[in-house]
Amino acid sequence: MSTPTIYIDGEHGTTGLEIRQRLATRSDLQLLSLPRERAKDEAAKREIVNAADLVILCLPDDAARATVALIDNLATRVIDASTAHRTAPGWVYGLPELTKGQRATVASGKRVSNPGCYPTGFLALVRPLRDAGLLAADAALSVHAVSGYSGGGKKLIESYEQPQPGARPAVFGEYGLTLAHKHVPEMREHAQLTQAPIFSPAVGYYLRGMLVNVPLRLDGFTGAELHAIYSAHFAGEPFVAVRALNDTSALRDGFLEPEALNGSNRMEVFVFANEASGQALLVARLDNLGKGASGAAVQNMNLMLGLPETAGLA
Repeated sequence: MSTPTIYIDGEHGTTGLEIRQRLATRSDLQLLSLPRERAKDEAAKREIVNAADLVILCLPDDAARATVALIDNLATRVIDASTAHRTAPGWVYGLPELTKGQRATVASGKRVSNPGCYPTGFLALVRPLRDAGLLAADAALSVHAVSGYSGGGKKLIESYEQPQPGARPAVFGEYGLTLAHKHVPEMREHAQLTQAPIFSPAVGYYLRGMLVNVPLRLDGFTGAELHAIYSAHFAGEPFVAVRALNDTSALRDGFLEPEALNGSNRMEVFVFANEASGQALLVARLDNLGKGASGAAVQNMNLMLGLPETAGLA
């Protein structure tokens, strides 16, 4: 069997660079590339995307759609890391841990949309409860999350790491205050909700790492029952760990820190429950550039090419 060829369209961006670094030392793949000055040459791009076995798109939404339109080789498979196709008909949602059958669907997919970083955490917390019948489709949910500034791409990274004279980057800042963040449609659709969750994202003054929080009322169930659902749903998963119920061993000086899984493709799920108040806080911790972006793309690529799922991600 010949060595699969991979082309990363947008390899000089934040996610593209990380994917390329993860693949560069692998002998089971061959990376294709265009000189930077030809990256926007439509004829050159058409040729290379149709020559590749698999194309990974790390582009703005419109540019991702434009590249997909250039592909007429039926054998070329695509992973899109943009928002463009996350709810599009005919595209597979690339979160293998979403359901017990999703891994096989990703593996056989021709067009796979990489999940957003925030939705990855949100869906890990919500979809298992929906599938278990614990949450109704019309559940009124809110999700609060904080990410490192790398989640905003090159421009935001530069504003933090190379600020203008006299400028002071925000130590913490909320955004998405129009309540119309681009991640909300995929959260709603893939959690199988009939109403959108209230999503409140924020950026912290650190490079990478993410906490995604979903508060929940203990309405007819206990924290232990919540924890058991997650333990069953993620049993045997190579990249998702369910921490012990009310796991204070994960805290440092009383804080749950967002950076603990940086550089990995791992995600941790926490259940903090207070039976007396009837409240629970569900938390997912991940690297927004790992399981939230480049690591997830490599995981999906491995599945689609029939390679070991953990290859290049240990």
